[in-house]
Amino acid sequence: MEPITAADYHDLAVPSDPRVSPDGDRVAFVRRQPNGDDSYETTVYLVDAAGEGEPRRLTLSEGSDAEPRWSPSGDRLAFTSTRGADDDRQQLWVLPLDGGEARRVTDAVGGVSQIAWSPDGERIAFVQSATADDREADRDLAVPDGYEPEEHPDPRVIDRTVYRAAERYFDGRRPGVYVVDADASVGGVTDPDPAESGAVERVTDRDADFAAPSWGDADTLYYTEAVGDDPDDSVEIAICAHDLASGESEAVHTTTGWGAALAATADGRVAFTHAEPEQVSMQPTDLRVLDAESGAVTDLTGGIDRGLARDTAPQWGPDDETLYFATPDEGKTALWHVPTDGSAEPERLLRPGTVSGATVGGDAGADPESVTVAYAASEWDHPGDAFAYDAAADETTRLTELNADYLAERAVGEPEEVRFESDGVEIQGWLLTPPAADGDAAADADEPYPLAVEIHGGPHAMWSTAGTMWHEFQTLAARGYAVFWSNPRGSTGYGEAFMQAIERDWGAVTLDDVMAGVETVADRPEIDADNAFVTGGSFGGFMASWAVGQTDYFRAAVAQRGVYDLTGFYGSTDAAYKLVEGDFDTVPSEEPQWLWEQSPTGHADAVDTPTLLIHSEDDTRTPICTAELYHRILRKNGVDTRFVRYPREGHELSRSGEPAHVVDRIERIARWFDGYSEHHDAERALDRPEDDGLTAGADGDGEGNGDES
Repeated sequence: MEPITAADYHDLAVPSDPRVSPDGDRVAFVRRQPNGDDSYETTVYLVDAAGEGEPRRLTLSEGSDAEPRWSPSGDRLAFTSTRGADDDRQQLWVLPLDGGEARRVTDAVGGVSQIAWSPDGERIAFVQSATADDREADRDLAVPDGYEPEEHPDPRVIDRTVYRAAERYFDGRRPGVYVVDADASVGGVTDPDPAESGAVERVTDRDADFAAPSWGDADTLYYTEAVGDDPDDSVEIAICAHDLASGESEAVHTTTGWGAALAATADGRVAFTHAEPEQVSMQPTDLRVLDAESGAVTDLTGGIDRGLARDTAPQWGPDDETLYFATPDEGKTALWHVPTDGSAEPERLLRPGTVSGATVGGDAGADPESVTVAYAASEWDHPGDAFAYDAAADETTRLTELNADYLAERAVGEPEEVRFESDGVEIQGWLLTPPAADGDAAADADEPYPLAVEIHGGPHAMWSTAGTMWHEFQTLAARGYAVFWSNPRGSTGYGEAFMQAIERDWGAVTLDDVMAGVETVADRPEIDADNAFVTGGSFGGFMASWAVGQTDYFRAAVAQRGVYDLTGFYGSTDAAYKLVEGDFDTVPSEEPQWLWEQSPTGHADAVDTPTLLIHSEDDTRTPICTAELYHRILRKNGVDTRFVRYPREGHELSRSGEPAHVVDRIERIARWFDGYSEHHDAERALDRPEDDGLTAGADGDGEGNGDES
């Protein structure tokens, strides 16, 4: 058996966005795998829901595919793709499943996302971001030949509270809702010019932020609009109904939250998400149903102490009387169903591993006892596969084994659950020790293992034994570290009070919980308590830097994409400045000194621990400026430190960054720890040649590596 390495990232395929066919017989999903150092192959696959036969690829490997969506009759599959494009704009394609090639349906200047079929299968709604000039010139309907957009305004003039996100400036673009004829064809005989043929129709036609299109009947489309005195600074979201026959729209309800998901029925019921507006970042997300005709609203999830998961949208079942949704639940994802009239509390249908998308299908009228649920999930022993749950048989079938060949040759360790107390509260964590060569049990050690402590981001998130951290945890274990991680207070999946326990105190409460877990596992004979290391990303980066300002327990630290100064974060981040207003219930102008004291920079003068900083240069969620401040303080104080900056990367570096950067990041974490570990015969990273131990730079040109400061 071979040990897992950071470079193995190139060999791992993961599924996402599984979509069960309307009859419940087939499942479409997206498969992603690195394709070289700077890109991924992202394609749509189809598999039988009963697990008969191998999955087959539906789309070409050219471009990047996303959002597979079944037509109501199940005879066609819509998806978005960059196929044939010279940029990263996703366009809408429709693939007939009885044979034939996929047909491109749009050529929109702003790209296509959030696609949704009309109930009659004749039209598809979507969202794209365009400027007022784009709409004036009809470029949002079809891009004219020879059009080349400006790279960016010069100078860039900002007139919005939130003006960038996801590595990009908005530059006047606002998301709008559109509808296109599903039979349209760009460059084909059906509709050679959608702008002239009217194949694409604007549903919204003004500067506002619209999202989440969901069909009621074939002539009614619901969507959301960000509203308020300053919509950028508001958590109010209007639910709008648009009549396609008359072209009229009206707001039928207003909810609150950080975005809202919608799911509608033909008889005018709209399921939507809601979070209480007061300190909204501290509030769980509930599921409610609106009767659009009467205005009555029913709260469906108030009886369970769990908030909805963000990456699995609520969905109506085939009977139109049941809603299905997902929640984080003590280190796993729970899938629930609930009658929409509020006559009963939600019932948990199943609780698999870490789920990255789930949908429900079945014959018309199928109730919770007879539906098929397709979902993508990862467990401790694999990084992800597609599954189908047959409610009638109460059986789950594994539909794919995407990494079977890889896993057959690798030693994979099984984490042990660790429960411990902190301040009278039970905390859940896990300990992963280096696997034996056969992967069945922990290796017999002549000496105890050094300890690598990982802290999750969020802060309102949840870790498990798998998910996006599977590869990193297993890599560190394979390099000889025992890896400990936990869900300290502030995490989701353990109830509202647990999540809100870090109000106005990100650092001390979380560190108490993490250290309580560290002390628990460090008491074991197989753990070397004198050789402990700490790392984390985003909020985990905040906590790694906070920890070394409060304790000298750790021999070295790696802080990744962190928040180091809450005031600087408040002024430079995207909409996430609401975390300061919500979690800390303040703004910098009211309590500047107190926010400094709650920031890692406020305690940087106490740091002696060697600390590596890793950051993405295009990160708009945790902008690099606060890392620059923290790094400068450490440098001036003579602390062993290094600053690694990844160009072209945003906040999702560890999850979807360029493959070479993902590998390089993990190798740099391990190399930094190795240099201060008594269990590794390695010099400090500061004393080693630049590319020593880094596979991305093994060819000698350093291409793919971060820039070090």
